[in-house]
Amino acid sequence: MFKEISPKEIPDNLIKAISDEWMLITAGDESGYNMMTASWGFAGEMWGHDSVIAMVRPQRYTMQFIDKSDYFTLSFYGDRKDIHKVCGSKSGRDVDKTAETGLTPVFSDNTVYFEEARLVLICKKQYVDTLKEECFTDKEPLHWYDKDYHNIIIGKIEKVLIK
Repeated sequence: MFKEISPKEIPDNLIKAISDEWMLITAGDESGYNMMTASWGFAGEMWGHDSVIAMVRPQRYTMQFIDKSDYFTLSFYGDRKDIHKVCGSKSGRDVDKTAETGLTPVFSDNTVYFEEARLVLICKKQYVDTLKEECFTDKEPLHWYDKDYHNIIIGKIEKVLIK
């Protein structure tokens, strides 16, 4: 059973949770949705709101749902790497990731998340843009790219659910 808390009450070190535990970025609704594993992103204060930044490459199927939606979720599953093995290596264009992972979708707050999550951040999309090579002042991170730069999605955290 989920309990709602404020973003400032999140007990996790989100840097550790994102980089070590990983998360699912999910967008869509009952008519269609997709989720993907991510281990890049961050949380903090932006424009007077508790906010997150999610990174999604434009070719990822999930990006189509983010583009169409006003909301997206970030969800965490503890040591359930089996979920991330599916959601990080297979496309929702080709497989039913919900069936393959056994996750139970919850449609609420204009978006979707999964009952099996231990922590869910429901976010309102506020800004989307694509990283640009010419804007990298330090060229070292460019080794992560083959001209397929991530979209940066800034979302205002509207609700936090924890078990």
